[in-house]
Amino acid sequence: MKTLVILGHPSADSLCGALAEAYTQAALQAGKEVRQIRLGDLQFDPVLHKGYTQIQPLEPDLLAAQQVLLWAEHLVFVYPIWWGAMPALMKGFIDRIFLSGFAFKYRVNSLQWDKLLAGRSAHLLVTMDSPPWYFRWIYRMPGHHQMKKTILEFSGVKPVRISSFGPVVGSTIKRREQWLGEVRRAAAA
Repeated sequence: MKTLVILGHPSADSLCGALAEAYTQAALQAGKEVRQIRLGDLQFDPVLHKGYTQIQPLEPDLLAAQQVLLWAEHLVFVYPIWWGAMPALMKGFIDRIFLSGFAFKYRVNSLQWDKLLAGRSAHLLVTMDSPPWYFRWIYRMPGHHQMKKTILEFSGVKPVRISSFGPVVGSTIKRREQWLGEVRRAAAA
């Protein structure tokens, strides 16, 4: 399986970075083709200065990211929940490359759209300082719904699996090793 691991945390020197690397190595050992994108290493403007009313040319790193995304059969996004959702860098990345004509295409004189990324699956590996049960039942998982429903499934990516790791704050080394083991097992499956 062609797998793309996208590190959405700005720093590779983070728990998310460790999870992305653990997934990548375990998938490679399982015989999968794996490529990785670290958003913190890319050079691009994450701001849509004119919204979607004017075409903003994609930087070379974003053009390359689109090509790798099209290559992939399985997408793995690794990122933290900050203020209920993904980091701004990751949101900017999605705003810039999940464009009409690439990720989806509206039909003429219709409320329907074509899902141009269909045929791919995804796994979200998400860290948070809240306990996952609290994020689910009290906050109602706004960041999870955003990625799963309004971005990935809107573009045709499904199924979308979500693994939540938390609370990170105050977690022990033993607990973090358990999370890394869970990620390795998922990658090898």
